[in-house]
Amino acid sequence: MQQTTDADLDALIGKLPPRIMEPLVQRGDNTELLEVILDLGRQPEARYLNESQLLSGCEVVESDILHVVSGIGLFGGDNRAGIERTLHRISAMRNRSGKIVGLTLRVGRAVYGTIRIIEDLVLTGKSILLLGKPGVGKTTMLREVARVLADDARKRVVVVDTSNEIAGDGDIPHPGIGRARRMQVPSPAQQHAVMIEAVENHMPEVIIIDEIGTELEAGAARTIAERGVQLVATAHGTTLENLVLNPTLSDLIGGVQTVTLGDEEARRRRTQKTVQERRAPPTFDIVVEIQGWDRVAIHTDVAEVVDKLLRGYTVSPELRAIGPDGGIERSRAEPVTSLATRDRPGRYEYQPTFYFRPSRARHAPGTPAGPDGPDAAVEETGADEPVRVTRILPYGVNKGKLQQAVQGSRAPIELVGSLAEADLLLTTKNFYRRRTQALQEAEEAGRPVYVLRRNTEPQIRQFLRSLARSDQGERSQQVQIAIKEAEAAAEKVSSGGSQEELSPRGAYIRRIQHQIAEQRGLSSLSTGREPSRRVVMYRT
Repeated sequence: MQQTTDADLDALIGKLPPRIMEPLVQRGDNTELLEVILDLGRQPEARYLNESQLLSGCEVVESDILHVVSGIGLFGGDNRAGIERTLHRISAMRNRSGKIVGLTLRVGRAVYGTIRIIEDLVLTGKSILLLGKPGVGKTTMLREVARVLADDARKRVVVVDTSNEIAGDGDIPHPGIGRARRMQVPSPAQQHAVMIEAVENHMPEVIIIDEIGTELEAGAARTIAERGVQLVATAHGTTLENLVLNPTLSDLIGGVQTVTLGDEEARRRRTQKTVQERRAPPTFDIVVEIQGWDRVAIHTDVAEVVDKLLRGYTVSPELRAIGPDGGIERSRAEPVTSLATRDRPGRYEYQPTFYFRPSRARHAPGTPAGPDGPDAAVEETGADEPVRVTRILPYGVNKGKLQQAVQGSRAPIELVGSLAEADLLLTTKNFYRRRTQALQEAEEAGRPVYVLRRNTEPQIRQFLRSLARSDQGERSQQVQIAIKEAEAAAEKVSSGGSQEELSPRGAYIRRIQHQIAEQRGLSSLSTGREPSRRVVMYRT
């Protein structure tokens, strides 16, 4: 689905005084208009996506503000009003006596197609929390979620519309929410009560809420989720880590409590005795961090991610972005910071790839390394041998199916676009029979060519499983060779040698070699830098 926009700008521009409206009408193209600012005693201003324009050389006077106020609906307790059957929002600034001295006329747009990037998650029936900075498009996406679930998925959807931002002002909701029903909230302080009322009175399958910001609203959201209703909402904050550190909203992701561990458990975890843990199951199953109109970071298992953050482990959300061709690119991100550092908000670097690296246990940042140097603490966790990534060049194979199968298998595989980067070429029986130039070049370059009988998902998954079994057999053989080398070195040192230096190995194999030295009553240490780090055995 391509994105289309419904703004109805004439309804907003028509509420302005004629002398302020005229420059906007003459400009013609207002597709990037964001808001119009009217402040008493200052020149009126129109703000666009990348520029600002003064609309008059004269200052705004009290009659200009009254002209706008008289043509719109009533202002609520949050100083917001709207224009009936539109999504435009007018916000007021008041002086100490309550008189309006400034107006912000913000353009509201219904953008269709914005949730294509997360539509598969929305249709799972799981509760989803959208996070993002102001203006990034949370409410626009929420409106589209309501329409898709109500019209396409045919579910009973109720929108709890606190400031009429989702479905517009007036008694008739904007068509941007489709067949979803809308409950208006008399004042922001009553939002939590209306949320509960929606569940008790109208039997919804889905409830849509914009801006959960108080402890009462967080509690109401938990009540809704516990009753089996799908909840899609937005909240203050840009990352999941913000919620963990927010005492008011942390209940949305299960809450945080301080517990005291026993001596044995503290030693097992290698932590201090007083730690923080998740208090309860999270209200939301999935958290989506909106980084832009075309890019999001997704945590599909909130409970697991929160537990890892509280223990200082790294987390790797799924990144999705709209590519240049309109397709959805998926990848994994490496976290720049975690809760263990607590020095700045977490953010994720975008690295467009199409493979998944299994996450591995690592010591918490700041944990001292063991006596054998910087890698000793990693070795004690049982970290595996560094995974060798297999680079596949698909030729005639459905790339979308292959990408999906790679992500599902969680195999260390990367899809590449040239033969020079590839370890092997994957094609189909039909393409192999043609003996094209690309296949001949692959064979001449010594690249293995794997042939699928049919270009189907089962065939692709079967190939990936076979490839994984082959890699596991190769690693097992490397372990056996390293064990024999360590035993031979231990025998030489025990027979009178001063020390023996082994071949460079990965962390997991070095750990096994240290254990062999210990069993023989010898000392050992790791020396050198990766990838040349190796074990040295010597007598005590």
